[in-house]
Amino acid sequence: MSESTPANPELHSRQGLRPVPRPEADALVFEDDICWIAECEICETPMVVWRFHGTAPPEAHVAHMRERLREVATAQLGEFWVDGHMRNIPDHFHAHARPKDGFYGRDRKR
Repeated sequence: MSESTPANPELHSRQGLRPVPRPEADALVFEDDICWIAECEICETPMVVWRFHGTAPPEAHVAHMRERLREVATAQLGEFWVDGHMRNIPDHFHAHARPKDGFYGRDRKR
């Protein structure tokens, strides 16, 4: 995976957004100029994180992040649901893929 410059520099200047630090390379599952996905250290589920600070990404970014999360979660969990409640980081957009009928990654049937 390679780190890239965001495709829309106008988004930075217009909204005053700063890129969000990403986890170590071995923790990453996916990354691009809009988001990154890694296993959440707390709940052991795939978590998508918007690369920019804030809680209201453009709708096109939300759709993109949900699609990338769907790809990763389907491969890792099978059936899942998206939890958009931002518990531990309430001021930064992110979402978790939770196992069907579960909450933590360790709840999934192996």
